[in-house]
Amino acid sequence: MTDIQHAGALGRPVAADKPPGLLHNLFVRNLSAKIAATPMVVIVLVVFIGCTLWSVWFSFTDSRALPNGAFIGWEQYERLFAARRWRISATNLLTYGIFSLVFTMVVGFLLAVLMDQKIRFESGFRTIFLYPFALSGIVTGLVWQWIMNPTLGLQSTMRGLGWTNFTFDWITNTDMVLYALMIAGTWHGTGFVMVLMLAGLRGVDEEIWKAARVDGIPTWRTYLQIVLPMMRGVIVTTLVIVGSGLVRTYDLVVALTNGGPGLSSEVPAKYVINYMFNAGNLGQALAASTVMLAAVFVILIPWIVIEFGPKKAR
Repeated sequence: MTDIQHAGALGRPVAADKPPGLLHNLFVRNLSAKIAATPMVVIVLVVFIGCTLWSVWFSFTDSRALPNGAFIGWEQYERLFAARRWRISATNLLTYGIFSLVFTMVVGFLLAVLMDQKIRFESGFRTIFLYPFALSGIVTGLVWQWIMNPTLGLQSTMRGLGWTNFTFDWITNTDMVLYALMIAGTWHGTGFVMVLMLAGLRGVDEEIWKAARVDGIPTWRTYLQIVLPMMRGVIVTTLVIVGSGLVRTYDLVVALTNGGPGLSSEVPAKYVINYMFNAGNLGQALAASTVMLAAVFVILIPWIVIEFGPKKAR
């Protein structure tokens, strides 16, 4: 007979089990799951958070080719925002990002609507539209550079066919080069948006479509007023993925225009790379990358609030 059984048998009160303490819950409870998650936690703390904090700290130093701890306050940021090249880069990215985001989302959604009509060879069309996204930005830029090259691509071909006045020289035109980037960027990312939107459309209950048809609601109004609000989560997630990708646009620009003509297609990521590896000014490059990080947070924070914030009472 155990002590507890013996105490109960003698008619004395049996002490209740003490609840586990904080240290027990923190280190012992679900021990196997904690051990399995340890590598992931270490990677997040060291690689992601640690490197981010390292970059932010050295953006406040006078680091040149190698990092040093000479703290100079906000001087790197003052130089950054006083630099004409940075202001042009930020303006180019803002223009390119807004138009590319709108075009990519609209065209991707329209393609998803067309694909959702139960057409034949849907998987083949889906693969064709998604194929550009499988290519790197460098390959996409080189392909479109050849197409838009005035002496080799579309302009040369059309003039060879007899349209001697045909002009398509956007990658050499300072006023049109951003639109050339938008064409290449839209071609590259539309398939990805289409796949996400198609998954959202396929998640809409078929009974909603039947009810809309019974009520005589036109199809376009069903999409605008019923289906799109129901796809809010997919749309917000797509906006965050595409928007954060646009902030770090680099390889497409380097392959298609290399930032030119002049600075007309320069972007912040190219500014960072040039100052870090060519100019040997690590502090200035890290200040620019920190500003880009802040821009990504501006995109992420509304999404975090919408997705994980307190839900309104329905």
